Amino acid sequence: MLAASTACRLNLGGPELPTAPEISDAAATQVSTMWRDALGEAVTTGQVTVILTEEELTSALAARLGSDDDSDDDALFTSPAVTLREGVIQVFGVVQSGPFEASVRFVVTPFIDGEGRLGFELSSADFGPLPAPEAIRETITGMLSEALAGPMGSRATGFRVTSVAVADGALAIVAEMR
Repeated sequence: MLAASTACRLNLGGPELPTAPEISDAAATQVSTMWRDALGEAVTTGQVTVILTEEELTSALAARLGSDDDSDDDALFTSPAVTLREGVIQVFGVVQSGPFEASVRFVVTPFIDGEGRLGFELSSADFGPLPAPEAIRETITGMLSEALAGPMGSRATGFRVTSVAVADGALAIVAEMR
C-alpha cells in the first residue's frame, strides 16, 4: 500500500537539496548535552558558550520530526538537512501532503533582542510553486527556538546573550549570567 501511494505522488519541484549531514541519535543527544555542560560551567565562569554543528542540528531536527508522529496534520517533512553559512541557518527537506511532494528550504536568521534573548526570524520559505504550509513553518520555527536557543531563548531570565554567529558549518552562541 505504501509503495502504491509513493508511486502516485506528484513532485512539485522546489529548491535543490544539499547533501545532508549524517543523521545519528548520538548527534541529536549531543545538542542537549552541550547545553547542560555549558550551563554547568557557567556556575563558575559566568559565561555560556555553545557551538553546534550542521550534523547535530540536522539530527536534532530529524529526532524532533520523528517524535511528531501523532500530529493531526497530514503534511510530512522528511529528509531534513541543516546548513550553517554566511550568517543564516538554512533548513532543507521534502514536504509531502496528500498526493503532492516538494522540496523546501527555510532561511532563518538568528538575532538577539533588546533584552539579550536569542530569537530566530524566518526570512523566507521556498516550497516548490506553493507557499509553505503554516504547520511546517511553525514546526521549523519551534524546533529552532527549542533546540538552538535552549535556555537562551524567549523564556530565559538568568542569561543575556552577547553574541550569535553562523558560519562555516557551525552556530556559536555566547551568553553571560545576569
